[in-house]
Amino acid sequence: MQQQQPPITLQSLLTQSRPAIPQQLPPQAAPIAPPVPAVQAPSQVPPDMHQLIALSSQPGAAPPVDATSHAVGIDEDLKRELIAHSAIGQDTRFRTEDVTNTKKHQFEDYALKRELLMGIYEKGFERPSPIQEEAIPLALTGESILARAKNGTGKTAAFLIPALERIDPAKPFIQALVLVPTRELALQTSQIAKELSKHLHIEVMATTGGTGLRDDILRFRQTVHMLIATPGRVLDLASKSVCDLSQCALLIMDEADKLLAPEFQEPNEALISFLPPNRQILLFSATFPITVKSFKDLYMSRAREINLMDELTLKGVTQYYAFVEERQKVHCLNSLFRKLQVNQSMIFCNTVNRVVLLAKKITELGYSCFYIHAKMLQQHRNRVFHDFRNNACRNLVCSDLFTRGIDIPSVNVVINFDLPHNSETYLHRIGRSGRFGHLGLAINLITYEDRHNLYRIEKDLGTEIKPIPADIPLELYASQVPPQ
Repeated sequence: MQQQQPPITLQSLLTQSRPAIPQQLPPQAAPIAPPVPAVQAPSQVPPDMHQLIALSSQPGAAPPVDATSHAVGIDEDLKRELIAHSAIGQDTRFRTEDVTNTKKHQFEDYALKRELLMGIYEKGFERPSPIQEEAIPLALTGESILARAKNGTGKTAAFLIPALERIDPAKPFIQALVLVPTRELALQTSQIAKELSKHLHIEVMATTGGTGLRDDILRFRQTVHMLIATPGRVLDLASKSVCDLSQCALLIMDEADKLLAPEFQEPNEALISFLPPNRQILLFSATFPITVKSFKDLYMSRAREINLMDELTLKGVTQYYAFVEERQKVHCLNSLFRKLQVNQSMIFCNTVNRVVLLAKKITELGYSCFYIHAKMLQQHRNRVFHDFRNNACRNLVCSDLFTRGIDIPSVNVVINFDLPHNSETYLHRIGRSGRFGHLGLAINLITYEDRHNLYRIEKDLGTEIKPIPADIPLELYASQVPPQ
């Protein structure tokens, strides 16, 4: 009689010795897209890269060399075809100086692998944005970076592109760790990383709290090159010796101001102790409080600083306030829905209960509406996030869970049903519209008790929030929507 195998438990997975990782990926881990013929990447950063970095501080400086002198680029006809067939390439909407005021660099100027260039152009990125022009060359040389740029100006690609370029697929261990503050941002970032690296044979994994640990343990038995995670989960995995970070020489912290808040201080310090001493650290955010300076002094004393925040708010986002009584807010919201041309909207409330109640009220008024907040089950949050991104619903009521890094290009209206308590949260909320230089509208429903807070937000951000007019010009926030 055949002996029955004992059931797999979480404890057995943790105590079981980890099998040797094969040098070649198993067939099921192969990329979906057919592989592109391999191109030998330069073993070191070419000398021309240092010239480019030296010129990066000069306004309007052009790339110093022809890209063909040090990198195998992509045929111009193929490049145009890849961009034209992408969602971004078909987006003909107006863009502001936040992303168009560049030095005219091309991605080929950075000596990137041909396979990575194909992923970049298939994603629809035609040329680097200002933050990408500043950050990519520096990151490729191994410098630690403290980068500050506005929401929605291309920060994610600014750290993913150099990270993917520096990863060696032949080495079967984690080479880049990307930390993000929320589960939704982890999923979004991992999706972008997979799209950019689709021709590179790089294995990208996302892991967050609120999901089963067993699946993560099993996944780490296969090769992982880039890990995108929330701090608590990756620290848990590293502490249990499931996740080996001893050879991970690159740490990236997106939305660094949130990650360096006091509640994350101890996990961050513990996590960094698992990394090698010669690590490179990249910090990206729109706002940098004093906690960031403390972290820099402790772990990044020689870091290069990039600051593209000549002003805090996006140029394409027009801000208004409507002075109402609390009981008039729903009526005012109904009037806005009837008057505005909304592609998609995000409506923010300050508490979970108000999120649920407002979503119910909007549905009763006859408008399509989802809601999302931090107390929902993870599978429900994932479903709402996925469906809203795919235009299954026009309006999303949310808590501040959705203020960080979430990029949904078709959102052109943000409504603060409740005014946030601080200017930093306000800045991240209104940054959900006007993404990547497009136009957007931010409307704040203000009560008498909010008047001092509104004035403080204006003062802190150096911006003007105007009274809402009877009619809002369409050209301020609505233009051609990219085809589905």
